[in-house]
Amino acid sequence: MATAPAGPGPVPGPVPGPGPVAVPSPPDLHAVPMVALNYSVRRRLGLYLNPRAAAAADWTALAEELGCEYLEIRRLEARPDPTAALLEDWQCRCPGGATVGRLLDLLRRLGRHDVLLDLADSVEEDCKKYLQRKQEQADQPLQVPAVDSSVPKTSELMGITTRDDPYGNGTEMFDAFICYCQKDLQFVQEMIRELEQTEFKLKLCVFDRDVLPGTCVWSISGELIERRCRRMVVVISDDYLESDECDFQTKFALSLSPGARLKRLIPVKCKTMKNEFPSILRFITICDYTNPCTKKWFWMRLAKSLMLP
Repeated sequence: MATAPAGPGPVPGPVPGPGPVAVPSPPDLHAVPMVALNYSVRRRLGLYLNPRAAAAADWTALAEELGCEYLEIRRLEARPDPTAALLEDWQCRCPGGATVGRLLDLLRRLGRHDVLLDLADSVEEDCKKYLQRKQEQADQPLQVPAVDSSVPKTSELMGITTRDDPYGNGTEMFDAFICYCQKDLQFVQEMIRELEQTEFKLKLCVFDRDVLPGTCVWSISGELIERRCRRMVVVISDDYLESDECDFQTKFALSLSPGARLKRLIPVKCKTMKNEFPSILRFITICDYTNPCTKKWFWMRLAKSLMLP
């Protein structure tokens, strides 16, 4: 008996293609701190905002939006790149609120759409690189730091002064770091009364009063002198010459960029000296507390020098 020919087999259905490719979402720029922006973006931002133009908002308009007062803007005016200096000050004053997203919002409010258009790609690229570095750091296995390591960790420099936020969300800033030895502490106390508790209302960084114990002296000194204090007052006496700590602090300040160190260091002679004045400070004009002819102007001159931009 003949059998019926076999019919065609089942028709294969369409081959499923690859699933939808996940497109990474753009970073939330309001969560990215200003430190993510690299030098090239800041330089180009300055090229837009530094020139004073009547037709467009410049860096002074941005400064007002950031809450700067008139005297602060006048101080920044003397800087070669006021936009860069403004952003640095903002990062120090508002470390938690100084974000890339906030900056872009302010530029948008000021009508600087030309800046936003030109820098958009570069800003996004810097933010992505920053977030990628943070992610790579988070993914690294936890290691126990070497006991003898002298390299300061980030957390080591958080909460080093009495008014610091211990979690690193806010750092205390000062008008001047006071370099002194213990035997001159009485003169430093007089300096506090004359400069902080009078109409000058300056904020001094006095190690014995403002710095918390328990961290490497050299690391703290470098952080305070370079990043937290606008000036440094060096209290000179015969006892100063014998202090290793004072010697380190003075040489560290002098090792900073030559253009900045001349304005940063202010030597103060507080006692009559038997030894010669330190040779490394001879090229800087001093305030001489021991001269009876100029003593009545001493505190005013010192205060004015600390208040300069």
